[in-house]
Order: sequence, then C-alpha cells, then structure tokens
Amino acid sequence: MRRVVGLIVLCGTAGCAGDGRLTSRPPAEPPAAPSRAEFDVSGTAPQDLKLATRFRSTPIHSGWGSHHLERQDSTRPSVGKPVESATSPVQTVAHRPQAPQLSLQEGTLTIDGKQYRVQLVEEPSADQDVVVAGGDLNGNSEPGNIPAPRTIAPTASPISTAPEPTALSMVEVIDMNLPTALSMVGGQHPAVGVAQWRVQEAYAQLEQAEVLWLPSIQAGFSFHRHDGNYQASDGRIVDVNRNSFQYGLGAGATGAGTTPRPGLVAQFHLADAIFQPEIARTTAWARGHAANGVMNEQLLNVAVAYLELLDAWQDARILEETRDRTRDLSKLTSDFAATGQGLQADADRLETELILVDSRLVSARERIDVASARLSQQLSIAADRPIAPLDPTVVPLDLVALDMERGSLISTGLMNRPELKESQALVAAACEQYQRQKYAPFVPSVLLGFSTGGFGGGLGNNLDNVDERYDFDALMTWEVRNLGFGERAARRAAASRIQQAKYEKVRVMDQVVREVSEAHAQVLHRAERIEVTRAAIESARNSYERNLSRIRDGQGLPLEVLQSVQALETARRAYLSAVMDYNEAQFRLQWALGWPVVAPPEAVNVDPTPAPPSANE
Repeated sequence: MRRVVGLIVLCGTAGCAGDGRLTSRPPAEPPAAPSRAEFDVSGTAPQDLKLATRFRSTPIHSGWGSHHLERQDSTRPSVGKPVESATSPVQTVAHRPQAPQLSLQEGTLTIDGKQYRVQLVEEPSADQDVVVAGGDLNGNSEPGNIPAPRTIAPTASPISTAPEPTALSMVEVIDMNLPTALSMVGGQHPAVGVAQWRVQEAYAQLEQAEVLWLPSIQAGFSFHRHDGNYQASDGRIVDVNRNSFQYGLGAGATGAGTTPRPGLVAQFHLADAIFQPEIARTTAWARGHAANGVMNEQLLNVAVAYLELLDAWQDARILEETRDRTRDLSKLTSDFAATGQGLQADADRLETELILVDSRLVSARERIDVASARLSQQLSIAADRPIAPLDPTVVPLDLVALDMERGSLISTGLMNRPELKESQALVAAACEQYQRQKYAPFVPSVLLGFSTGGFGGGLGNNLDNVDERYDFDALMTWEVRNLGFGERAARRAAASRIQQAKYEKVRVMDQVVREVSEAHAQVLHRAERIEVTRAAIESARNSYERNLSRIRDGQGLPLEVLQSVQALETARRAYLSAVMDYNEAQFRLQWALGWPVVAPPEAVNVDPTPAPPSANE
C-alpha cells in the first residue's frame, strides 16, 4: 500500500501563522489550503529517514486558484536562494533536534514559532473522504481525526501524471559478459567480412590463373554483305555484290580467309601460364593472413571496449557509495550546526561537496552511455539499447604468465603474428613477379584456334551452297618489348617491388617487437600498481572508520571525516584504474603474441593472498 505524509497546517483568523500577507484577499475569510502534501517514502526502514520526494506537475484547484507544482530533482540539493513573491512570502522553517522523542512514523516542524506534526498516514481510496490524524503540538486544536479543510476539486478531464524519470535499470538493456561479446565477432562484422571476402577474391584469381592455358568457347553466327568494288586476289578491282553466312563454333569468316573468331580459342603468354598461378597463390596466402590479423585486432577492440564499459559501471558504483557517505556526513553536519555544536560554514562545505559528487556521478553515467555506444559499434549491433556488463566486480586477469622472459615472448610474437606472415607472403609474390619479367622474352605467346560449323553464300541476294566448314590455327610468337629497353625497365620495376616488400616486412617485425615489449612492460608495472593501490584502499578504509568512530563518540566534527571519504574514493578509483589497465595490457600482450584474444576460463588474482578488495567495496 502506498504511504503518504500528512502535514497538518493550522490557520488562524488572520491567515497561516497569523500572517495576512500570504494572500491578497481580505483576511476576514482566509482561503483554505490544500489538505496535505504528498510525498513518496523510499525504503522500508523508517529510521533511515530517506524520504525521496517526487513532485508532479499537477494542477491544484483551491482558494488560491490553479497552480502547478513543478517537478524537481530530489537527489540534487537546492543551493539557490528562495524566490519571494508578494502573494507567497518565504516562511522560516526550523528543525529542532531537541524536540521530544516521537514515533518513528512522525516528526515535527516549527514555522514562525508554531509547531506542527508531520505524520505517516495511510492514503485513502478514491471513494473515501480524506482524513488526517494529528493536531497542533501546542494544544491549539482538538486531537483525533479531523476532516480535511478542503479536497482537491476534480477537473473536467483526468489529471495526467508527469512521467517518472527513467532510470537505467528500467530501460531495456542488453546483458552481456566478455565471452559473449568476443563470440559475437565473426564474418558478419563489417571489418572482418571485408577481409574475408578479399580472401575469396584472391582465391578466385588463383583459380583463374591455374586455367589460363585452357581454351575458351565462342559459338554464334555471322552474316556478311558486300556491294560495289572489290579487289580480287590478283589485284584487279571488280564490281561485285555478294553475301556470306556462318554459324556454329566460330564466326566472322568471309571469302577465302580463316575464321577470325575461332570457336575454341586459347590465347595467353606462356610466362603467365607458368608464373601467374604461383603469384596468385602467394597473394591469396597473404590475404588469408591479413584476414586473421583483422579478426585478432577486432577481438582486441571488443575486449578493450568491454573493459571500458565495465570500468565506467564500476566507477559509477564507487561514486554512488561516495555520495551516500557524503550525504550522511552532510546531514550530520547540518544537525551539529542546528544544535550549535558546529558551524553552518561546515554544513555549507559538505553540501558543496555533495553537489560536486553528484556532478562526478553525472560524468560517470555519461561514460557508461558513451562506452556502451562504442561497444555496440565494435560489435556492429544497434546502439538504441544500452549494454550492461554481467560482471559484478573486476579482478586482475592472467592471460600471459608474468615470469616469462621478454626474449621468448618476442620470439613467439615474430613466429605467430599474422601481419608478419602476410608480409612474408607478399615478399614471395614479389619474387615470383620478378621471375616472370625475367623470363618473359624467352617464352612465346600462344594462340590456338579451332572452328567448325556451316558456311555458305552467293552473289547478289542469293544465299545457297551452305555446307560444313573447319578451321584450325596455331600461332606462337616471341616478343622483346621496346628493343629490349622495355624488358629492362620491367625487370627493374619488379626488383623494386621486391625491395619494398622486404622493407615492409622489416617494419612489421620492428612493430611486433615494440608491441610485445611495450605490452610486457605494461603488464609488469601495472601489476605493481595493483599492489600499491590495494594497500592504499586498506589504509583509507581504516582512516575512514576511525574518524567516523571518533565523531560518533563526540570527539570531533563531521567535517573531519570528509578528507577520509575523499581519500577512500581516490584510492578505490586508483585501484579500479590499475586493475582495468592491467587487464587491458594482458589482452594487448596476448594480441601482440599473435594469439586470438579469448576470455580466460576463470579470473585469477595477481596475488591471491591477501585477496584484493573488489572495486565496488
């Protein structure tokens, strides 16, 4: 059942608290105020006193006219100066910590010297009268249940309730862990798909090179018509009208010549038939290794994007707990200032710090949304639904042992990296290209043609004597381009491509060595950071608990705990950063070694004794 807070407002003959300025009407008949203020009570334990107010923009009809209560953010304290109007002056509200002990279901407010009781009551159903229990603590009203001064008049149309602020937990999210994210990287991803289809293209070119010497089939028909002068084979010019027709394998024959487009034709350079298959094969190998490299890099990008999302979530949890601690300190400091045991300046200082924590929390939520969008891009999925990590906390991951020597790791990377294998294959392809240019002048170009089908013709418009026809042609020619200068230039160009491929291979080797060394150094030093920040968390937690105990024992002011709260937040965020950086370095080292990035079977701490505190502690 929903619970509301009933605020008993007693008005005298001159208006509330005897102040006639609350309304511009004559004070003889003061207007009736709304019967109660409505709040949502959060939490089940009344002693926590965490009342999260929810203001709705709802029109209220009363003696004052129609007004709107604007919805405000209950989690953000107001630091602005109240605005005083002629019809609604600001009244001083004081809290008396020394008031008599009341029930946990009620409290007191003092307005202009008059005390009022705030009591939790059950909200009546729609068909019941509004009844509020309570009375003036000074005995100015009769105890017991009294009817509400005036109920809210119903409007012609139902009152629309303003929508609740949508929390992240209420939005439909995609729950995901690291193994699931890595398993989603496949051929459907754009980057991986492009690389894999380049491999298919390379192997298609290999198949074409392997059948370069096989003939092609050309079937069809042709019709030829000539009218007018024609030069005979003996050189005479004759006036003749003729036509011819050919069909079958081959076409285009006229007169006594051979079929210009044979039905079966094989035309190629013998150097291409010998060397081109090997060139295409090594190129296909290079494309295959390049596709593996793209897959490994995309797996790394997904792993890093998931770690960034998990880091943002854990950072937000740390800030939420810091906000809770700061809110408790702010309330305690306000109580000290109200009783004269502390300064109002200290209360203002804590309120400012609470606002700053809220600002950092907003930035953390922004990081969550941005990291979710980036992970959606890496996974090539729609970004309209946020992604929530399933990992409850973060722990260091051991993918590569820390005791391995850097030299052995570099050797492993040089042996396994697909980028280096791609460079080696491209060097081999460049060498085959050079061999082709070197032997091209010494091997012939080949043309083989065979045609068969019907052929006929005649003078004028007569088309007769159609009968079978067969043609076979075989040609072999040797070519020396541009008197030999073209051949030398072609060999120089092929040799330069070999050197380019070799230097590219050396560049990739240097890059692999650098990436392995860099990732290994990051893993070692970030493991040390984990140990240092772990100790910082322990000391910061002890400082916070000791300072809080002193305040509870009345040996200090709540402001003294603020530095401990800030130190604990800094230590926990430093530990979180160290763990996330360490895990990222582990993934980068695994990628630099040439192994596909996979999720570990289980998370293992860097040093199991003592166990490191989780980032959300």
